[in-house]
Amino acid sequence: MAPNSPRARRPGGARSARTSLGDRLRAWRHHHRDSLRDALNRMRAAPSSALMTVLVIAIALALPAGLAVLLDNARVITKGWDGNAHLSVFLEMDVDESRQRQLADDWADFDTVKRTEVITRAQALDEFKALSGFGEVLEALPDNPLPPLIVVYPDNAAPGQVEALQTRLNALPEVDNAQLDVAWVRRLHAIIELGDRLIGVLTLGLAAAVVLVVVNTIRLAIESRREEIVVIKIVGGTDGFVRRPFLYSGFCFGFAGGVLSLVLVGTALWWLGGPIDELLNLYESEHSLTGMSPSTVLVLPLFSGTLGLLGAWLAVSRHLGDVEPQF
Repeated sequence: MAPNSPRARRPGGARSARTSLGDRLRAWRHHHRDSLRDALNRMRAAPSSALMTVLVIAIALALPAGLAVLLDNARVITKGWDGNAHLSVFLEMDVDESRQRQLADDWADFDTVKRTEVITRAQALDEFKALSGFGEVLEALPDNPLPPLIVVYPDNAAPGQVEALQTRLNALPEVDNAQLDVAWVRRLHAIIELGDRLIGVLTLGLAAAVVLVVVNTIRLAIESRREEIVVIKIVGGTDGFVRRPFLYSGFCFGFAGGVLSLVLVGTALWWLGGPIDELLNLYESEHSLTGMSPSTVLVLPLFSGTLGLLGAWLAVSRHLGDVEPQF
């Protein structure tokens, strides 16, 4: 064949083809879809192990979520209790009723007092008889043992202002003792604040536990698919191509655990709802136990799925590099 013939001038060997950006995006989208489908199929192929992993994640997330719901209910029930803050000012026994009412009118003019309420010795005795059940015993007493009382309502429930008013009233000569009656409410609010922070710490610890569970699960999956990963790398598969199915597996485990945690919390609230509502009715409270807010229902599975995605990414970044073709 002559060197200058057309067949001699035709190039030989492999040719490189260029792919458009649209083809690349289409292939990328298809691989994401196939990776998600593969993750779901592998979970269905091993239902017992997948269920155990999802259940561990669900229990870890249900504990802080349930405690947060109960704490939110306690915060709602106690909301506004500080508005009933008042001082019970017990007067000396020799203060008569006219002087008692005059003191109440004088104190009502204080710039830090909203209003005052007079409870005479006779009124206090009648109320005590009605509530204590010791009416016959009290009638046998030669004299009324209860002191005159003035209830003082401050215009501001701030602790510093109420304590300053308490000190001011205790310094008056007719006052035997000025007692703050909502100190226990403040202690309750402090306990709720402490519980809120404890739930935050518990959430961080259990979130780390969820990540570690997913890390171990994905590590085992990588080891079981070692030969498949080696083949994919031999034919030119990138690390991103190999990594993507494992990331979807981690997200699916986390998301399923978050959904199951909602079921566990809802079941626990349903089981506790009756006794808690009955207890609130005994205390003449109009509140009832409420469940999780819609925002929590939406956020918890996504948060759990993000934790699963993080755990899968950590596992793949740590162990995928150890799986390389051996030539």
